[in-house]
Amino acid sequence: MSFTLHPRLAQDSLPVADLPLCQVRLMNDARFPWLLLVPRRDGLRELHQLDAGERVRLIEEIALVSRVLELVYRPDKLNIGALGNLVPQLHVHVVARFQSDAAWPGPVWGSGAAHPYPAERLAQTLERLRQRCTGQS
Repeated sequence: MSFTLHPRLAQDSLPVADLPLCQVRLMNDARFPWLLLVPRRDGLRELHQLDAGERVRLIEEIALVSRVLELVYRPDKLNIGALGNLVPQLHVHVVARFQSDAAWPGPVWGSGAAHPYPAERLAQTLERLRQRCTGQS
C-alpha cells in the first residue's frame, strides 16, 4: 500500500515500529512520553474513512501502545486523541501523563516549546519502546 507521512509528523517525531496497520512514532519532546499511531494509508483524514476491519485494527493497536506506555512509564493517566487540526493526515496521539508533568492537568498540545531528547536518551527510549511494541521484551 502507498503511504506518505505528512512533513510535520516527519519533522516532529521519530519512527519506533511498524504494526500491521500503523506506523508508531515517538514525538521528539522529552517532557512527555508521547507516541503517535499513523495508519499507513494515503489520503486518510478521519477515522470513519478506514474500513470496518481497519477501525478494529486501529483500536487494537491503540490498546497495544497504551499497554506499552503503562509498562514502560507507569503514568497516572493516558491521554488518547485524534485531533488533526494542524496535520490533516489521520494520526492518533497516545500520551503518558503524570500529575507532575509540565502541562498537567491541561493538554500537552501547545504547552510550551518541545524539549528534544538528548541523543543517548533518545536511542535508549526508541529501543525500549521498539522492543515492547514488537513483543521482543
